[in-house]
Amino acid sequence: MLRFVVLAGVVVLFYRWIVGRWPWEAKTSTRSQALFRARRLLGVEANAGREEILAAHKRLIALVHPDRGGSNDQVHEANAARDLLLDELPHQVR
Repeated sequence: MLRFVVLAGVVVLFYRWIVGRWPWEAKTSTRSQALFRARRLLGVEANAGREEILAAHKRLIALVHPDRGGSNDQVHEANAARDLLLDELPHQVR
């Protein structure tokens, strides 16, 4: 049993040395991280539809608009989140 634990430890350290990360660290793409942040910013679920995304964007813009005490950066961030989430929706064929 001790041999197995030591061997497993050596394998894990060797993996870390070769790959540069621990085996249990999930590899998450930058795009999926951006999608997660956009959903969190707009407050929508992963399966949100077009109408729900647009309604959430409208609510957020009402809060962060410069005329209401927000900033241009916040508006740009909200617009980018909306655009990213809308781009991820499956396109309808007409």
